[in-house]
Amino acid sequence: MNMVSKGSLAVIKLLEERFENMQLVALSGNMCTDKKAAATNWLEGRGKSVVVECVIPQSIVQKTLKTTVKALIHTNINKNLIGSAMAGALGGFNAHASNIVAAVFLATGQDPAQVVESANCITLMEENDNGDLWMSCTMPSIEVGTVGGGTSLAAQAACLDAVGCRGGGKNHPGENAQKLSQVVAAATMAGELSLLSALAANTLVQAHMKHNRKAPTKK
Repeated sequence: MNMVSKGSLAVIKLLEERFENMQLVALSGNMCTDKKAAATNWLEGRGKSVVVECVIPQSIVQKTLKTTVKALIHTNINKNLIGSAMAGALGGFNAHASNIVAAVFLATGQDPAQVVESANCITLMEENDNGDLWMSCTMPSIEVGTVGGGTSLAAQAACLDAVGCRGGGKNHPGENAQKLSQVVAAATMAGELSLLSALAANTLVQAHMKHNRKAPTKK
């Protein structure tokens, strides 16, 4: 963003020299659209546009996730698609993508305010011909960077090292940012699968109570 702003300002200065009556109102006109929910980000994309998908065998769905493929699909349709549509959601056709995006952003030195558009996500689920679960997450506007800003902090740099995304890239500029966007999307998909499974099996509250970090209050 800072590089784009610097480049835009240089263009504006050149235009002001050519056109004396031109006046700069503001460097940003909000059509970016940065750090705000906007249809243009959902439709046109911003930053990195990523689609991730996976196939989960029905045996894993039953044994590990404690639910069924059909129950997961039914829950996803009624919650993430129908429920979000009824609520008038804009890019929010998911269970809790923002939770995952925010966690990865804080860990890797990203701008937390850009979680707003980066968490745009639609989660889809279908049953394939083998009866297994096919799942995908489409995220059209993930804004990440791997150079400068918070990425230079020790803890955040260590996290970027852990996922092999620190620095601009060995072969091509920006390749690590592209990889980090894929990490964000993959983590989001894992989080979606986890929460939707808990909802489909009706174990959400039970899991929260069991794994709550706060010790119970003694009377």
